[in-house]
Amino acid sequence: MQLTITNLNKTYSNGVQALKDVSLTINQGMFGLLGPNGAGKSSLMRTIATLQEADSGSIALGDIDVLTQKEDVRKTLGYLPQEFGVYPKIDAVTLLNHLAVLKGITNASERKSLVESLLQKTNLWESRKKNLGGFSGGMKQRFGIAQALIASPKLIIVDEPTAGLDPAERNRFLNLLSELGENTVVILSTHIVEDVKELCSDMAIINKGQVLYKGNPFEAIDGIQGKIWRKRIKKEELVDYRANHNVISDRLIAGSPVIHVLSENNPDGTFEAITADLEDVYFGKIFSN
Repeated sequence: MQLTITNLNKTYSNGVQALKDVSLTINQGMFGLLGPNGAGKSSLMRTIATLQEADSGSIALGDIDVLTQKEDVRKTLGYLPQEFGVYPKIDAVTLLNHLAVLKGITNASERKSLVESLLQKTNLWESRKKNLGGFSGGMKQRFGIAQALIASPKLIIVDEPTAGLDPAERNRFLNLLSELGENTVVILSTHIVEDVKELCSDMAIINKGQVLYKGNPFEAIDGIQGKIWRKRIKKEELVDYRANHNVISDRLIAGSPVIHVLSENNPDGTFEAITADLEDVYFGKIFSN
């Protein structure tokens, strides 16, 4: 199964162009879609998920035309949006069973077996009789994946799934996504670079509705290896360094800015060469002068 997006465009009524000639080919496995908030990631995900129309372009999931065959897409799609609601006073078994009925699984024994399997897969079996209102953030996300898997989807979309999770819940959730990616097209839309580095063999960086990079995360890192330079500076020097060098990131460490510069050579002889990481790739594509 392959998802092919060609020259996709979307402009909202307020004049914001959310997608600008977006073209991507996404194969089976984990695909990371990186970008800052407002980059167009959610607009792209919602369009693929048939929740909004595109102005122009095309999307094909195998031999299904996503933009015109919406019902066919929905039968094979699992979608976990950034924010989703649950009925707080219903337990996990009851709600999954209800959602399975809505998905067309009418055989009671088949439905029971499926619900039990999904709760086991998402490590929620021990909490199956607990009301969803008492679930932690990570448990709710795993329940979201359980409901997304009801129809054995060929395409799974997860939008900012680890935001707000503690480290332990984040690891459980990422492990689950990694397992799903073995047999399915899984699109992970996020602004968290580490999630993509740990999980995805293919990725794209998007900003202001445009694709800035498409490829393997480690090949992207190799492409800037030897070109990232670091220096600790004074706060009052930051404006000048930004004006005179290709500063791609800065962060305060012990009260002083530490900047990363993308350059073929040591910018002024005072910088330290460092090993590039995917974060440098990301910032280099988003913020490079």
